[in-house]
Amino acid sequence: MSAVDGATSRPRAEIHHEHRDVTGGWLRPAVFGAMDGLVSNFALIAGVAGGRVHHQVIVLTGLAGLAAGAFSMAAGEYISVASQSELAQAEIEVERRELEHNSAAEELELAQLYEARGLEPELAREVARQLSRDPEEALGVHAREELGVDPDDLPSPVLAAGSSFLSFAVGACLPVLPYLLGAENLWPAAALAGVGLFGAGALVSRVTARSWWFGGLRQLVLGGVAAALTFAVGSLIGSNTL
Repeated sequence: MSAVDGATSRPRAEIHHEHRDVTGGWLRPAVFGAMDGLVSNFALIAGVAGGRVHHQVIVLTGLAGLAAGAFSMAAGEYISVASQSELAQAEIEVERRELEHNSAAEELELAQLYEARGLEPELAREVARQLSRDPEEALGVHAREELGVDPDDLPSPVLAAGSSFLSFAVGACLPVLPYLLGAENLWPAAALAGVGLFGAGALVSRVTARSWWFGGLRQLVLGGVAAALTFAVGSLIGSNTL
């Protein structure tokens, strides 16, 4: 048997199953942002409608809630992600300096980490030695193992803010849309919001172990309860001020 034949005849690992993305990827923040906008703006509109105000006031309230919520979400997400990235970058720089000035200690630290995870001491030291030959590769390994971050794949604050703004705005637009099209009462907005709530809950089931109908019904019930309670508060305040 030739060397090539021997190499090609070696058994190769095969993947016999697939995992879902447990982090949710882009779907989770997008769906939850839209759901947040839908629930909060529907509840806001329901509360104002419960106070028996004029149609134009409800439209203005819905649009103001959409804008305020979307900008607030975007600003909060930007600050949160930017702060997280800045902290990660600062800690990565600490690791970079340690690798420059205490490379032997860092290599030993990496070997001890792998040994603690079950590798034989000699193998752990050899793995650490080989990974430490390239400073940039070593930095990436230390960052992933010690900090749980990838220096080349830190989240973007601008992308996070933009996606939060758009997803919230899409969700918040649904309950106000019927009023923009001429609806005079809450029922068309409630129907459209109900469809949106069920759909968003069903989509969330893609990143959970629940069935789509359970996720949809759960979100529909929770959003409906929030809107009903806010409607009751609006009705109570409106009746006392009329």
